[in-house]
Amino acid sequence: MAGWLFVITLVLALVAVYRPFGDYMYRVVTGTRSNVVERGVYRLVGVNPSAEQTWGVYARSVLAFSAVSILFLYAFLRLQDKLWLSLGFDPVTSHVAWNTAVSFVSNTNWQAYSGESTMGHLAQMAGLAVQNFVSAAVGIAVAVALIRGFASRGSGELGNFWVDLTRITVRVLLPVAALATLIFMVGGMVQNLSGGTDVTTLTGAAQHITGGPVASQEAIKLLGTNGGGFYNANSAHPFENPTTWTNWIQIFLILLIPFSLPRVFGRMVGQNRQGYAIVAVMAVLAIASTALTIGFELHGAGTVPQAVGAAMEGKETRFGIPDSATFAAATTLTSTGAVNSFHDSYTALGGMMPMVNMMLGEVAPGGTGSGLYGLLILAVITVFVAGLMVGRTPEYLGKKIGAREMKLASSYFLITPALVLIGTAAAFANGHNSTALNVGPHGLSEVLYAFTSASNNNGSAFAGITVNTPWWDTALGLAMLLGRFLPIVLVLALAGSLARQKVTPESEGTLPTHQPLFVGLVVGVTVVLVALTFLPALALGPIAEGLS
Repeated sequence: MAGWLFVITLVLALVAVYRPFGDYMYRVVTGTRSNVVERGVYRLVGVNPSAEQTWGVYARSVLAFSAVSILFLYAFLRLQDKLWLSLGFDPVTSHVAWNTAVSFVSNTNWQAYSGESTMGHLAQMAGLAVQNFVSAAVGIAVAVALIRGFASRGSGELGNFWVDLTRITVRVLLPVAALATLIFMVGGMVQNLSGGTDVTTLTGAAQHITGGPVASQEAIKLLGTNGGGFYNANSAHPFENPTTWTNWIQIFLILLIPFSLPRVFGRMVGQNRQGYAIVAVMAVLAIASTALTIGFELHGAGTVPQAVGAAMEGKETRFGIPDSATFAAATTLTSTGAVNSFHDSYTALGGMMPMVNMMLGEVAPGGTGSGLYGLLILAVITVFVAGLMVGRTPEYLGKKIGAREMKLASSYFLITPALVLIGTAAAFANGHNSTALNVGPHGLSEVLYAFTSASNNNGSAFAGITVNTPWWDTALGLAMLLGRFLPIVLVLALAGSLARQKVTPESEGTLPTHQPLFVGLVVGVTVVLVALTFLPALALGPIAEGLS
């Protein structure tokens, strides 16, 4: 009962903030006035804030900013031993630095290292945490650009990336993260610049406990759906997640922006009911996934879990099964990847659910921005399918969905499955699956999970597989890089195509895209696309293990 109350209060809180927080973000991304800080940033970068950009210019700006960010973070990690507050740590090795730089810039935050024994405080604050802010802002900016494509009346312009990036960071992410940091500090989370403390454990052993600016990094790691933990144990570590109520707040922060962005969509296209339809799709998928994850874990399939009455191995006793399973669902339904339990220790079908959440494209509600633009592309595909069924040229929000739009939308959803399945096959073909802790179906699940997480820019892991090798760091880094920026380019190309169109008036044959029928169609298309693509791989891994 306590577990279900945990979930119900979380849902009620998200419903309560949907409108006010969504309206606030709408005012941020549509406002025309700049404050002193923003004007200073524009002068420093050399940007004219009133200049509009076509999709090509917007895309080049995103790619240029991200490329510079990767190079900067890579150099920062390679030179960390020469920086202030390095804590005496050595430079990060080249393959781990590459993997980490791509990981944090792509909003994946996959960690092939233990933070408390690898990264100094300055590397965590000025390197990793900064990318937590700006990578999240990039995702929201791209989503806003796509919305402008739908809302445009034929201008072909999508706004200004540098303005969007700056405003979202300064007005949304920074203030909310600052408030969350204070709340976490009250809850007992660590926030200092200590090099660590030597203590004697209850068994008489000596242990060095690293301190650091944990609360501030936790706040943006969750709010920005980043997920990279200050400590290797991530949100299972008591310094990162001290109590059950901080656990609740962490999940709330993960879902806050993704579930509120549909309100921005509805306001910008001038039809709030369209936002309600999109958030309804997100909610149906999220509630179903969370319920299944909790149910599978409470059932505890397997000889040992059923003998002891629970599947508690790998879970924090502070949180228990429902709270841990809810966290696992939230972190994989979004692109967060933070964990407060060991996904590799979940039951076969319970461990399958986080994998399926990522395979859905992380659209329920998805990452900051990436969830919304992924779901809008699914809506475009749904409208096209519905148009074929009735023999009409498909339209969505007054924009015709023709051959060009469908090619871009289809290509978007082919990228991630290709990266996941090719990467998994390559690992087995070259014998790199030998680093998995297990063999058989569970061993396949560990490798499949790794590429699913990297390609979907999630960052969580089964963690029963050793990936801190040159091959794994390189391969997963490429999956993260391509899985983030190829879809972004396609989204912006679609936005540009839509923005050049004039609005087509609705007619009697236009499919209503704000009614329950459309919500059900989008849910169905999402599930069918995943089933057709990934079911064979799932059948060889978690499903085979669950049935054995």
